[in-house]
Amino acid sequence: MAKKLVGTMKLQVKAGQANPSPPVGPALGQRGINIMEFCKAFNAKTADMEPGAPCPTVISYYQDKSFTMDIKTPPASYYLKKAAKVNSGAKTPSRETVGTISAKQLREIAEAKMVDLSANDVEQAMKIIMGSAKSMGIEVK
Repeated sequence: MAKKLVGTMKLQVKAGQANPSPPVGPALGQRGINIMEFCKAFNAKTADMEPGAPCPTVISYYQDKSFTMDIKTPPASYYLKKAAKVNSGAKTPSRETVGTISAKQLREIAEAKMVDLSANDVEQAMKIIMGSAKSMGIEVK
């Protein structure tokens, strides 16, 4: 017999740093999900990722208090800020440039994000990431 899905929720948790403190603990606790079990499973799955990278996570929880999680790659903005060595995007992106990245770095980011993007090949993924860079005020050279 299949488990009955109660609901899904989305959280953004830093890789390898899930702990029962807010915002993770209360969000899971009010839905009846075992917080420590989630933290251990999440930290184990993200152990190979860069520590501290924000990971969007979709959690599906069931009537028997079990859960499944789908951990996605960090957002493109995280990779772009890291590559351009900036803390935040531009206040006025179309008029201001806060940093630059090379085409090689753009390709690396596109390859890393390929699993989560709706692109058929790396060239299309690069266009998507280039759009994100432009909207952040990061120039691609």
